[in-house]
Amino acid sequence: MSFRGKMWTLLISAAIAGYVMVGGLPFVGSLLQTQAQQPINDPGAQLRIFESVLQHIQNDYVDDPNLEKVRFGALRGLVGGLDPYSSYLTPEQVKDFNNAANSKRVGIGAEFSQLSQYLYVISVTKGSNAEKAGLKTGDVIEYIENKATRDISLYDARQMIQGDPGTAVNLRVLRAGEKPQAIKVERGGYKTPQAEARVEQGKIGVIRVYSLEAGEANDIRSSVQELAKQGVQKIVLDLRGVATGTLEEAVATANLFIGTGDLAKVMGKDGKVIKSFAAEPSKAVFTGPMNVLVDFGTAGAAEVIASAVLENKRGDVVGERSFGAGTEQQLFTLRGGDGLLLTTAKWASPSGVPFLGDDRTNTGVKPTVEVKRPDTPEPVEVEELIEQQDEEKVDPKATPTPDAKAQPAKPVTEDVQLKKALELLRGAA
Repeated sequence: MSFRGKMWTLLISAAIAGYVMVGGLPFVGSLLQTQAQQPINDPGAQLRIFESVLQHIQNDYVDDPNLEKVRFGALRGLVGGLDPYSSYLTPEQVKDFNNAANSKRVGIGAEFSQLSQYLYVISVTKGSNAEKAGLKTGDVIEYIENKATRDISLYDARQMIQGDPGTAVNLRVLRAGEKPQAIKVERGGYKTPQAEARVEQGKIGVIRVYSLEAGEANDIRSSVQELAKQGVQKIVLDLRGVATGTLEEAVATANLFIGTGDLAKVMGKDGKVIKSFAAEPSKAVFTGPMNVLVDFGTAGAAEVIASAVLENKRGDVVGERSFGAGTEQQLFTLRGGDGLLLTTAKWASPSGVPFLGDDRTNTGVKPTVEVKRPDTPEPVEVEELIEQQDEEKVDPKATPTPDAKAQPAKPVTEDVQLKKALELLRGAA
């Protein structure tokens, strides 16, 4: 089905859902029968059905409908059926979006996405207020203040978490193996740690990366050069929990280890390559054996590096399948001043495979050597957490009892993923 056809189908579905709620069941039955007779990818036919829905709402609904409100609801439902990063923006949000560069609003130091319609913590920045408050990778944010995250878009959730420096936001958190927790996080700026490097037995250097924002590639280059001075011949690049950064910085980092071949692509509509990034031989600084570590908190820019290493056969990717992100949005302003923030491009591997897929089986970067950590939360647990709460009849708005708050830190376990990456390099020629 064409994108336009999908758009109309989603819009009609949203309108039908709203009409069902106001008592239009007999009409819906006939409408669905009519729709079944129409080609699903015919925009004209879909538009006529949508116009019919609006006519029935206007003529048959028990009260005088607020058609602007109906339109807002339909558009929210429409965009909500695409991907987590596309969103419908109100006129006020459009103004805020256009003035974002001048905004003084700050976050808490965590990267979010959506899983099962709930806000999900992909990663938490080391040293940030979110980490200090006890927020962890894999947490499910059920409520922001008194607003259920399943009822709002990812964009709305991020806006609610951001605010003036020094103010706080209250989160209700679901975590595997623990009771619901209330976590209060102060908003404020934070500084992402620079890449850290150390030498392991066997002349193997380990570079721990925390971000891929502007300037990080130079820091990683310096780490590689310093390790070389210490006699390092092999490197483990640790990208676990790295979910922030730019495409350009990711490409620059990958180029430090890869001197030839493609490094990444940006894919547009119908699988068209919008942009391709090739390695520059003069920018490569390390040619020895290497491995990359990834986990479920690896997303976006870090996936660019992992896929470049994998597809250029520069080394193994060890750990767990990465999260799957890396998109570009464009704001389309509507006549009413509101707007659609739509994903118009996806970041992809050198072979053109986008990191954001339709489901878990084709999302992210699959490691060549899978090693799971016992404390890693699986995506399926999001639904299990919600079901468990429903079964226990927990009031979602109730404040957790004192014993349900942050649990004592668990003993540090062996890093089985790093151990495996080192073992592979020690056995490499």
